[in-house]
Amino acid sequence: MNVCSEKTDIELLVLLSNSDGEAFTEIYNRYWRKLFVIAANRIKNLEDAEEIVQDIFTSLWKRRTELAQVSDIASYLSVSVKYRVIKMMDRYYNMQKYVDSVLAREQFDDSTQQSLAFNELQQELSIHVQQLPEKCRLVFQLSREEGYSQKQIAQELGISEKTVEAHLGKAFKTLRSKLAGFMMTLL
Repeated sequence: MNVCSEKTDIELLVLLSNSDGEAFTEIYNRYWRKLFVIAANRIKNLEDAEEIVQDIFTSLWKRRTELAQVSDIASYLSVSVKYRVIKMMDRYYNMQKYVDSVLAREQFDDSTQQSLAFNELQQELSIHVQQLPEKCRLVFQLSREEGYSQKQIAQELGISEKTVEAHLGKAFKTLRSKLAGFMMTLL
């Protein structure tokens, strides 16, 4: 039977401050589970809770010679868990802020990419519109760029509405076929 298991917390602290490994082991055995439960209830991540408790005991061993002023090891360890949990939650918060900023940048980058693709599409459309026959191009530009109705275009150019409709149909068919290949490169 371990002699330290019969010792009080204060006696264990005195032994620990003199680098007694058995005293450290007894403190670890007495408080590890309690500290783990406290940490796990606060942060909900068992691996992080275990890391917190392990860090506390590592720190306890490293600071063993400075523990003379500690009168209640249970309170000391509980406060240590509290501060480590706060630090861990702060780390979570900062990581989340980082992830959010990266996602925001990716969304921005995506919108930038979409804008560039749109501009490219407009340039390609403009090139193909210029290649349309003159009357067909003029009807298309009045319709799509100037916003004229078919009736207004017919009056402006002195042609029938049916002719305007035929020119627009031809323009759409031509542009659709020429832009289909280009659209595939954007996908």
